[in-house]
Amino acid sequence: MLDLVWLIPVFPLMGFLTLICIGRKTGEPASGWLATSAMAGSFLSSLIVFVGMLSEESENRQTVFTLFDWIPAGDFQVEIGFLADPLSLTMCLFITGVGTLIHLYSIGYMHGDPNFSRFFTYLNLFSFSMLILVLGDNLLLTFLGWEGVGACSYLLISFWFSDPANATAGKKAFITNRVGDWGFMIAMFLIFFNVGSLQYLEIFDLIGSNEIAQTTTTFIVLMLFIGAVGKSAQFPLYLWLPDAMAGPTPVSALIHAATMVTSGVYLLIRVNPIMVEASSWSTGLIAWVGAGTALFAASIAVAQTDIKKVLAYSTVSQLGYMVLAVGCGAYTAAIFHMVTHAFFKALLFLGAGSVIHGMNGEQDLRRYGGLRSLMPVTAGTFIIGWLAIAGVPPFAGFWSKDEILAFAWDKNPVLWFIGLFTALLTAFYMTRQVILTFFGEPRYSNDSDADEIQPHESPRTMTFPLIVLAFLSVVGGLIQLPFSSSTKWLEHWLEPAMFHNETHLHLSGLTLWVLALLAIISVGVGIFVGISTYLKEKIDKQIFEKPILENAWHFDSTVSKIMGGPGFQAFEAITKFDKKVIDGAVDGTGQFVKRTASLLRLSQNGLVRTYALGIGVGAVGLLIWFLLRTTI
Repeated sequence: MLDLVWLIPVFPLMGFLTLICIGRKTGEPASGWLATSAMAGSFLSSLIVFVGMLSEESENRQTVFTLFDWIPAGDFQVEIGFLADPLSLTMCLFITGVGTLIHLYSIGYMHGDPNFSRFFTYLNLFSFSMLILVLGDNLLLTFLGWEGVGACSYLLISFWFSDPANATAGKKAFITNRVGDWGFMIAMFLIFFNVGSLQYLEIFDLIGSNEIAQTTTTFIVLMLFIGAVGKSAQFPLYLWLPDAMAGPTPVSALIHAATMVTSGVYLLIRVNPIMVEASSWSTGLIAWVGAGTALFAASIAVAQTDIKKVLAYSTVSQLGYMVLAVGCGAYTAAIFHMVTHAFFKALLFLGAGSVIHGMNGEQDLRRYGGLRSLMPVTAGTFIIGWLAIAGVPPFAGFWSKDEILAFAWDKNPVLWFIGLFTALLTAFYMTRQVILTFFGEPRYSNDSDADEIQPHESPRTMTFPLIVLAFLSVVGGLIQLPFSSSTKWLEHWLEPAMFHNETHLHLSGLTLWVLALLAIISVGVGIFVGISTYLKEKIDKQIFEKPILENAWHFDSTVSKIMGGPGFQAFEAITKFDKKVIDGAVDGTGQFVKRTASLLRLSQNGLVRTYALGIGVGAVGLLIWFLLRTTI
């Protein structure tokens, strides 16, 4: 059954190729159902391989399935092969599972769009690229999927490219990710130079034998982290992700929940044998960047007025938690939060899309209110997502976030405090979003164009995924409960892919209970302040909705000004230097050779007397040289 791993990416690839050929002919809704069926087939394949892996002993839960040689070039050998282990299979399960639900949701959401078939073509290609990224048995194949999701994100974010803002958002995502890709490539070059291979298992074997200097492994980790910062939207390369809201809402759910943004965290966890060999300050840097990003993004989400922008900055913040966990050596906790986040963040984005759909495209929270009775399924499931991301027990988000906070306390209490305060802000801004959307008096009825807005519940193709994701957001925490070793199912499952490199907690049971209680109290405070401010209106909301927070601390605008002003001028200067100095030197060398050759060519005229004269002059010259060098 493990040998069927190749089927997992083949289904979305076949869906993409089919839609490329006949997508326009099939049209709506057949194209959507075809793409959704392809993802469902991929999910079923993942389940089959999962069952097969469960039947194996723990030490046998790692296999490489090679399809063919890709690049045979001397010592540089790269194969198209899939590494099936608990880590890659866990990623496949929630990528294909949540991806199937998002595809199904999109059939209803994209109804009537003139480019309906093209949208699903991009979705299938995106899913195929993501599966190649997580299943690749070598760094180059992972990088191929890495670049694939980057290209597809550009196509999907700027899907409605007729709007200049959407086209700009797509280009911004593409260019920002190229900065991170530079780090990934440098790491690959350095690994091949020192190891002679890009195969994960071969790299890990050599790293484990301590044949590579710690300085080298540290530099490799830092370069890989730069790649992760770009793809997983950490400070300062998070800039592309909030603007990615320009794409259709299912794209936001697919990119921000279960796929692209988690690939950076996945990469760091995949190379955990390299991480543990690096200097401790490098992993400490990863933890601090994650914690800082989580707090920074949460503070911005507090004042956003676009329903999708709140969730976008929330995604950046939650990714910061995952990176914090990686920096603390809590790889299982990072995967745990990645899984639960896929459930509740996909639910929240799709719920937001349902609200936008029911409000005729309106995304401003200030024009919502009182939608709970008009959109009961959307409201009920969205509230479950709110409780899950806020960290209210026993919802899934509480268990994963609490485990990360415990590891943060064990590493540095300051990291724990930053994570705890971020949790309080998360509970506050999500409470604000829920109240402004579903509670209180309707505010859209006070507008002059109120007749154009008739709130209504979404069709079943959109509400069914919401119900499934809401259920998973409730029970998702059961895969990793902290009560005993036997309830930590995810930790035992992932052991073969962690190579016993994971950090173990050194905290007593009492300490863990106190930390969990403090986390619950912080969440309660955040929800209480949110209700007091936006429902009961006992606190002035202007205290929190500061212009500097609404404008993201002016960081994005400052970067834009620098890149559009001094940055643009610097790039122009570099272009001129390249054209006049670099190209000038190359062209000048060519011109010099050409002119010198023209002069020498004059002596090659084909006349015998000219050559005889040359021979005579040469002979006389040799005689003079000989007489000057000798004494007679």
